[in-house]
Amino acid sequence: MLIVLAAHLAVALACAAIGGRMGRRVLLVGAIAPLTTVAWCVANAGHLLDGGVRSEELRWVDALALTVGLRADAFALLLLSLIGGVGVLVFGYASRYFGERSDLGRFAALLVGFAGAMVGIVTADNLLALATFWELTSVTSYLLIGFDDRDASARSAALQAILVTGAGGLAMLGGFIILGEAAGTYSLSAILADPPGGTAVSVALVLVLLGAFTKSAQAPFHAWLSGAMAAPTPVSAYLHSATMVKAGVYLVARFAPAFAPLVGFWRPLVIGVGVTTMLIGGYRALRQHDLKLLLAHGTVSQLGFIMALVGAGTPELTFAGAAVLLAHGVFKASLFLVVGVVDHQAHTRDLRALTGLGRRLPALCAVAVVGVASMAGLPPLLGFVAKEAALEGYLHGGVGSIGGVALAGVVAGSALTAAYGARFLWGAFATKSPHPDHEQVGPTVPRPAASFVAPAAVLAVLSVVLGLAAGVTDGLVSPAAVALDVGAADEHLLLWHGLTTALGLSLLAVAVGCVLYAGRALIERAQDRVPRIPSSAGGYAATVNSLNRLAGRTTGIVQNGSLPVYVGVILLTAVLVPGYSLVTDTRLGEGYTFAESPLQVAVAAIVVAGAVGTAIAHRRFAAVLLLGSVGYGVAVLFVLQGAPDLALTQLLIETLALVLFVLVLRHLPDRFEVVRYRPRTALRVGVAALVGIFMTAMVLVSAGARTAPPVSDQYLERALPDGGGRNVVNVILVDFRGFDTMGEITVLAVAALGIASLVAAGRRGGGDAADDGEVLADEKPDDHGERVAAPGVDREVRA
Repeated sequence: MLIVLAAHLAVALACAAIGGRMGRRVLLVGAIAPLTTVAWCVANAGHLLDGGVRSEELRWVDALALTVGLRADAFALLLLSLIGGVGVLVFGYASRYFGERSDLGRFAALLVGFAGAMVGIVTADNLLALATFWELTSVTSYLLIGFDDRDASARSAALQAILVTGAGGLAMLGGFIILGEAAGTYSLSAILADPPGGTAVSVALVLVLLGAFTKSAQAPFHAWLSGAMAAPTPVSAYLHSATMVKAGVYLVARFAPAFAPLVGFWRPLVIGVGVTTMLIGGYRALRQHDLKLLLAHGTVSQLGFIMALVGAGTPELTFAGAAVLLAHGVFKASLFLVVGVVDHQAHTRDLRALTGLGRRLPALCAVAVVGVASMAGLPPLLGFVAKEAALEGYLHGGVGSIGGVALAGVVAGSALTAAYGARFLWGAFATKSPHPDHEQVGPTVPRPAASFVAPAAVLAVLSVVLGLAAGVTDGLVSPAAVALDVGAADEHLLLWHGLTTALGLSLLAVAVGCVLYAGRALIERAQDRVPRIPSSAGGYAATVNSLNRLAGRTTGIVQNGSLPVYVGVILLTAVLVPGYSLVTDTRLGEGYTFAESPLQVAVAAIVVAGAVGTAIAHRRFAAVLLLGSVGYGVAVLFVLQGAPDLALTQLLIETLALVLFVLVLRHLPDRFEVVRYRPRTALRVGVAALVGIFMTAMVLVSAGARTAPPVSDQYLERALPDGGGRNVVNVILVDFRGFDTMGEITVLAVAALGIASLVAAGRRGGGDAADDGEVLADEKPDDHGERVAAPGVDREVRA
């Protein structure tokens, strides 16, 4: 597994480096990465399908006991087969989809990086590593969706995708941390083997589900998926059918068998969200005129279907979910590739403009028919076999009272699936009457190359073969389900179950779907008459606009350009946050002494007087002198406490500061600006008082809060044996804290250079004020740049 991740990283870097020279052939180089995944799956299939596990560990941060644990079982093998197999076909397809352009190296690198991140999600056994790979898919998908960055719609769609999935990812990370702390381990396999319980775990699971729902486009977070269709079709075929949108499904499938029986809200929440998403997606698909958007809403519907299966947490539905997950990845990727060919050849995806493509492109039409038939659940295709398992699972799955409602929803959603599948075929390939608002395209479009259609055709053939050879397919699906729930060992895929209730429901769904398609004109008019209802896209737009307005108002308040406001906010935050703990849990130490001598009291009084005088002084020069008295007074206190070295340092720094202030004051007005009393003045005084009280209390509490021996004792003991010196202060400065001393010397040197520069500049600019380049009010430059007196004004000599 590590070698597969390393191969993806190496190939991504290679594609970025050589893409400019290779043109679209770099996409064939990118295919090497998913090909390594396929090779790994083939090499390890026997062991994993027999119930074995492959585990690897990469040490990350030893001090924090963080490791990147990788673990693959039969369910991971199922996902890796989709990631690698569909990835190879998509890279080959993309090499024909794109023309020659200079940025294909970047595209290939991003797509390879995304594939590697998906491999990481599927194989990560450490929750924090899983979250890292999860965010990598969000970042790379953002860059892929917005690949055509000059297109405003692509940029907007990419932003929506990363905001929605990123917010969910943050929630999921919080859930992982709570769950890991509650379980005492961040190992996913260990947590699922012995799931913890309690209120904290319930909160964690809600957060994890939130992340899964956003990633797999579940209602009400599904709008980002339809917006993501602004991405190039190879991205849609890979990310939004076989890989990225399956990440949330994968996570729920892992968690459901362990937590669904233990957590009361799990099944109603997950099944309810899944069935609702299935119905909303199917309804929205019936309204689309863009073939790609039609498939996008159909993908939302199918993802809701899969979520309602794998989230139930019963052996029967877990098995059915694994089967539908495989079937969906195959037929939906095929249909997206078909749309890409149509768009590439006809330069439109609007079903109102397309006509006659079935006759013009019969091979492509045949591929689309197989994909739609599998999606609708028609025999003998893989989609039919998987849907039969799903219906049987809900009929006998034992999910309680919600099972009947969920079954009705699944049948209704399946009817919508058949209807929008038929609408897709009609819109893309049928010969239609001219539309008044759209010029028809189709009968004369150029035929695509066989290699362009081949990837979609391979997936269509797989839908047929895997359906006819259901026993062979069962050899992959059944071990995957058993890896999630050992109770699924008795479940098996069959092409023919006999005349069962599930078959009757399946036929009913197809029949209702055909009726809906036949009455599509009536349905469209009915949909147009339906009042405008809230949508996920509208909710997203309203949320973003509200946040922007709130941010604008907040910025106007807290970033208003006022330095006192900025300083006040910082000081109040620094005071109130720790100040609460200081007030509620204050324990002053014992043995405090107000003063050790009257001289200390006298010096402290001078320091306080100097500080107050600095605050109320009207002249800048007087304020600097008073401020200096504070610094010199502190130096005297150091001397009284027996620290002459600190006193010397304080004197030097204070003297340098005074000199610097004086040099700067030469360029400032003599007096401070007179500020009249305003209510805000009282607020500033209050903030200053709070800061003073807080710092005093903090010093007193901190001085009495020591629980360990002071480090100074160690300095005294180790100065001679380790530093070779009897002067402890010198040893500390030169040996123990040598880097600190070097930094202080550097600061002093820079300050000295700055002061010297100011002094030198002052000497060069000395003399008459008129000599420093300033034109006086009664002078003007002549044609040669010399100053001459203005007409009628005598030259004034100024000191």
